Amino acid sequence: MSTLACSFHIDIPVNTITPGPMITDKIEIPVSEYSHPTHLSLAFGAGELKVHPGTGKLISGTATYNVIDLKPSITINSSDIHIEQGNWHLNDIPDLSNFKNIWDISLGSFPIDLSVEAGAYQAEYELGGLAITNLTIKDGASHSMVNFASPILAEMSLLNYQTGASNASLTGLANANFSSLNFHSGAGNYTLDFSGNLKPSGSVSIETGISNTTLVIPRGIPVQLTMEEGLSNITHDSSWSQNGNVYTQEGNGPQLNIVVRIVAGNLTLTR
Repeated sequence: MSTLACSFHIDIPVNTITPGPMITDKIEIPVSEYSHPTHLSLAFGAGELKVHPGTGKLISGTATYNVIDLKPSITINSSDIHIEQGNWHLNDIPDLSNFKNIWDISLGSFPIDLSVEAGAYQAEYELGGLAITNLTIKDGASHSMVNFASPILAEMSLLNYQTGASNASLTGLANANFSSLNFHSGAGNYTLDFSGNLKPSGSVSIETGISNTTLVIPRGIPVQLTMEEGLSNITHDSSWSQNGNVYTQEGNGPQLNIVVRIVAGNLTLTR
């Protein structure tokens, strides 16, 4: 067994990508044709994704890439719009040292149901000032930042974020105007910051693996937080009171009702 352990070796195939010249495609969809509430889905694999406000159209932006098979495709069916990364598939481990794939997407301030499915990527979402009615983000091993710098222009029924082993930061969540927030993750480091102008009371469900999770909740927002299962170290300041597995912060106005399930790790409650 010892001899085998010292001599055992596996050759893992690595796909060396030969990049071509940089190509930039425009992505533009006018609002005149799709002014009704729209469902937009983005299917993105590896690379960098940026989504933000800043267009008078329904959608405008660019896709920049240097592998021809990454050319995005757009499918429109009535009020459903699907933008998908090209047909390049990973059959083995790729060498991504010269790989470029960058989407920069601007959204108009029209009612939109937004869903994103992504792989191993870096993402920056600035969603403040948009009229998002539902938001779903599902990604793999990622480094992502989701921010609501200003209140959204619609009532968001559900904010659903699912991620694998990753680092994710969600900030300005009180500006998201959500009724329900579901956050599910694997191992990683996560921050959920509820700064902003909390209007409706909201329910929050957090399920995470072996992780460090920080909840930023300004003083004055009433909160009831229930810990369920798991082996977690919980750190909080004197503004919180504890009764068994229930933690409470006093305040006035709309309330956050939070349920947290952590397999193992650290939970920090801070302002």
